[in-house]
Amino acid sequence: MTFANIRTYRRDSFTPVHYLVFLMLCIGFILVAYPLFWILMSSLKTTEEISLSIWALPTKLQWKNYANAWNKGISQYFVNSMLVTTSTIIGVIIVSSLCAYGLSRYRGRWINVMLVVVMGGMMLNPQVCLIPLYGLLTRLGIRNTYLALIIPYMAFRLPLNTLLIRSFFLSVPKEIEESATLDGCGGFQVYWRIFLPMSRPILLTSAILTAYYAWNEFLFAIIFIDSTKYRTIPAGLMSFRDALQVDWGPLLAGMAISAIPIMIFFISVQKYFIRGMMAGSVKG
Repeated sequence: MTFANIRTYRRDSFTPVHYLVFLMLCIGFILVAYPLFWILMSSLKTTEEISLSIWALPTKLQWKNYANAWNKGISQYFVNSMLVTTSTIIGVIIVSSLCAYGLSRYRGRWINVMLVVVMGGMMLNPQVCLIPLYGLLTRLGIRNTYLALIIPYMAFRLPLNTLLIRSFFLSVPKEIEESATLDGCGGFQVYWRIFLPMSRPILLTSAILTAYYAWNEFLFAIIFIDSTKYRTIPAGLMSFRDALQVDWGPLLAGMAISAIPIMIFFISVQKYFIRGMMAGSVKG
């Protein structure tokens, strides 16, 4: 087949449906990318330019907005968000993978009951538990601490991640587990040496879903935390607002700073995210 024939074949292989799908993907990309572009461009403007020339590009790049945002508290909020999100991810992956291992490899009446309980946890709305959680955290003496965010975040992420990891564990052949048992591995060793290394894609998928939730969660962060010392970025950005005036430049710069870590994390592990979602939907 000549080069000209290859070009003709590739051109003829595209049907109107392919062009329609490509057009829809382009529109979707614009709808997602333009708000991010607008935030980045507006974060480099003065407040007057943002108010008077909303859609225009900045006449002079105001990099000082990022310095002002960082000095006004974003640095502390950034560290708090990193600490809370990282702790939540580690806790969710450890607990949900252990639960998933038990639910997928053992049989019994109580195992089925526990599976129903885990599935019921997905139907629990965080907003419904707001008042009881506030009272419980106050009685335990951990309100206005990092644990006031880490524990609820873990609790509301565990059901979904447990079911995702369990679906992946169900696809692992039993022969592998039996071979490891014959070699002298106990239950925990099989989980630690066999299942965890094999389940890296689904674990990274769980990490992405948990990180997105914990990093952007606002309601618990604004109610359970009073001190600026423990506030995360979503709640901390509220301090940039004033009753009479909003300094939009540093505020938008802070929003850009808060979006960058999640974007970098997702881009770096996106191939594992897709593989994990596909692997986690094989069995249920």
